[in-house]
Amino acid sequence: MNPRTHFRLVVLYVLVAALLLVLVGRMWTLQVLEGAHYRGIAAQNRTRDIVVPATRGMILDDRGVPLVRNRSALVVSVDRTTLSRQKDGGKTVLRRLAAVLGTSNDEISKRIRLCGPGIKRPCWPGSPYQPIPVEDHVDAKRALQIMERQEDFPGVTAQVQAVRDYPQPDAARPAQVLGYLQPVTQEELDKRTGLKVTGYSGVDLVGRDGLEAQYDAALRGEPGFRKVLVDSQGRVTGTAEDQQPISGSNLVTSIDAGVQGAAETALKHAIDGARKAGRPADAGGAVVMDVQTGRLVAMASYPTYDPGIWTGGISQDEYDALLGKKQGEPLISRVTQGQFAPGSTFKISSVSAAVKDGNSLHGTYDCPGSYNVGNRAFRNFEGEALGPMNLHTALVKSCDTIFYRFAYQEWQRDGGMKPKKNPSDPMVKMARNYGFGAKTGVDLPSESDGRIPDRTWKKDFWEVTRAGNCKGAKEGYPEVAKTDPARAAYLKAVATENCTEGFVWRPGDAANFSVGQGDVLVTPLQLARAYAAMANGGRLLTPRLGVAIVRADGTVVRRIEAPPPKKLPVDTKVLTYIRTALADVPKSGTASGAFSGFDFKRVDVGGKTGTAEVYGKQDTSWFASFGPVKKPRFAVVAMVSQGGQGAQTSAPAVREIWEAMYGTKDKKPILKDGKLPSDLPKMPGEGAAP
Repeated sequence: MNPRTHFRLVVLYVLVAALLLVLVGRMWTLQVLEGAHYRGIAAQNRTRDIVVPATRGMILDDRGVPLVRNRSALVVSVDRTTLSRQKDGGKTVLRRLAAVLGTSNDEISKRIRLCGPGIKRPCWPGSPYQPIPVEDHVDAKRALQIMERQEDFPGVTAQVQAVRDYPQPDAARPAQVLGYLQPVTQEELDKRTGLKVTGYSGVDLVGRDGLEAQYDAALRGEPGFRKVLVDSQGRVTGTAEDQQPISGSNLVTSIDAGVQGAAETALKHAIDGARKAGRPADAGGAVVMDVQTGRLVAMASYPTYDPGIWTGGISQDEYDALLGKKQGEPLISRVTQGQFAPGSTFKISSVSAAVKDGNSLHGTYDCPGSYNVGNRAFRNFEGEALGPMNLHTALVKSCDTIFYRFAYQEWQRDGGMKPKKNPSDPMVKMARNYGFGAKTGVDLPSESDGRIPDRTWKKDFWEVTRAGNCKGAKEGYPEVAKTDPARAAYLKAVATENCTEGFVWRPGDAANFSVGQGDVLVTPLQLARAYAAMANGGRLLTPRLGVAIVRADGTVVRRIEAPPPKKLPVDTKVLTYIRTALADVPKSGTASGAFSGFDFKRVDVGGKTGTAEVYGKQDTSWFASFGPVKKPRFAVVAMVSQGGQGAQTSAPAVREIWEAMYGTKDKKPILKDGKLPSDLPKMPGEGAAP
């Protein structure tokens, strides 16, 4: 063997020896150093992690009657991930499933597609890695067909699950208060830690509105965890680990189902009556509040809807109807999100401001048919002149011109068109003290602020709208002029004024403000809160719906308390004077017709009508009340958009609510001795009937 060949063999032996050493070393690393790690990976290849959703807690009224509960249903779900691994993308499986369920392949395909821009419902708004329910009313026979033939239905499951049920006790259907559930999104899942969600997990739902969203964490509970063994075809062969879920707690609310049902019925009666009289009456709200605690007893909103529509998926037509103006946007709560000019119900704030500003509480003031504010005459309602009167009568008869005078004189003292450096603006400040222009802090999401306009707001609004106003001042409104020349001329004049000096707080702004008109906007809840503060002696309470979080066995997890109340900067003598005046409104004032024949001995009610003008629409109808007058316990407010005069539409609705709560000679009262339950109710069993 020549030297060159020998050298080559040596090099080959060295390379082979080196490769063997590397191989042995790698085997030692895999089996010894990293053995535990790879044994875990191997185990994972034959196991699947399953998230077991917890049973969601119920939402109860103040007596323990379920407003929202659960019912068991056989739910068929489809796993998109498993279907995607099929040769045909799962089309064959879906055709088989459609045949079993008695539906079309197209319908199932729509239900499992992901929602996105341009995608109409039904579609899946949750995580793409969650099982997607396609049928929640399947019978046991069809469910067995699916589960016994898993080889024909890979990625399809049929399980008994708890779904939300809305029993509507005493005809109570506070949909906007309760809220609704929707599948968890992938973004939300990504934020969660601890449990690995796979295609075998249950459907996780979260609250999207109302109490379901506000108290979601307590209601949802804690999901369980199950690690199951599977064979090569993904069939479950056993359980490796099992951690049971912890059911969600129940939420006890201050809503009384009886009063809630009565409020919804009264509001519907008022709207139907207004429509029969030829008024649009397109929306409304009613609220009952405990003036001593701030607890909300009833919150009715119209139009409303059946919250059960969300269960099992929602069609595009149904979804559009909930959001569309054609159906009145029923998802919106008119109590907490609806913003309307309050009209004369606002005068409790204006009286308080006028007296605090130096006007005599017991003085006599003239009530002419009109009052000149600057160079413009502001008229009383229907131009009626009522002559000299005190503030008591001004509230009972609802004289506007007295309040115009107060506002105009205050505006002049502040410097008029050239205000002094720190204008007092007493009516604006008092309105804010009554809680207007800010969220009440109620334990519901998406509450509106309302609007209390002032000099700063006027300037900011002018800057935003100046370009449009100046364009209208220059070009006019030719399209409007084709059908309504007078309106087009009016709009051009307004645009010209707003373009040049729209930032100025004019005397008309102050005058309109004093009677709850112009740019003033409030929610029915804000008005109820203000009347509660007036009735209870000056404590501005934070409204609350939640009373306690309670486990199914009755254990109290926590009681839900409201923040300490604020104090109204109004003398108690002034508040007493206002209450005494408002007590006469239903007896001899503007609401006397609506309360004719009312049993004031059973419950003495005081209140104030409000009729707010809205440009281009019919008047907004209001009635705000409190009672019993001597020992106030409740504030009841009703509002109907485009409902006409307060005395004609809203006052009868409020009367109906009071009579339901306290009864009449022909009807038993909902409240026993005019009181609500003082203790927490006993917990009903899951799925208990109301």
